[in-house]
Amino acid sequence: MAQTLANIKFWPKSRLQEHNMTAKDAYQYFVLRAQEIAISKDWTPVNWEETFNTFATKLNPRTVVHNWLASDLISIYSFESSNQRLGPGVCPKAVAEGFRCIYSNQGVWYLDHIDVPWDSFNNAEPLEGINDASEQELVLGGEVCMWSEVIDTSNVQQTIWPRAAAAAERLWSTRGSISSGNTTATALPRLQYFRCLLTRRGVQAAPVTNKYARSVPNGPGSCYEQ
Repeated sequence: MAQTLANIKFWPKSRLQEHNMTAKDAYQYFVLRAQEIAISKDWTPVNWEETFNTFATKLNPRTVVHNWLASDLISIYSFESSNQRLGPGVCPKAVAEGFRCIYSNQGVWYLDHIDVPWDSFNNAEPLEGINDASEQELVLGGEVCMWSEVIDTSNVQQTIWPRAAAAAERLWSTRGSISSGNTTATALPRLQYFRCLLTRRGVQAAPVTNKYARSVPNGPGSCYEQ
């Protein structure tokens, strides 16, 4: 599979012209060919949402759409015009078309966004905009993403923890428990205790209530609260 895809990846512009293909055509061919190979091996293709945004009708029905955009314009991330918008995210649109979806909204679940606090991770709603029960079942879950542009071995642990745990609690909590409760009163003590467990086990987890992830404690205190 890797060799086949590599051959596509390094097509020069002249090769595209030879096949009367645009860059968009080549991208679509690349994705659909990779899907064919995956399906032939009984694998499940998981694609970033750009594929759904640009050629949803051509995707294999077994495709899992991996959301990452929020309500932003998608023109810089796809081949579409700048006036196309995603609304609350792509998952509502994907499940409405019968695709399964993974929620990784960059606005709240990208760990390298160090200005996103723990409660934003905890209050995120993977089922936002999805009211039909059968469509809700198509949301497989969520994933927090850690990109390496702003981390190395000196700060990776405190960038990931404890905010990733706040997303984990969101995923195993019911929708009603988040919308009707005070997460500061309920989830925060558990997350602070978990941060203590991490630090006692040698994991360099940042203080929970830091304004910015991985910043130093703002004063004296304990592993529970600083």
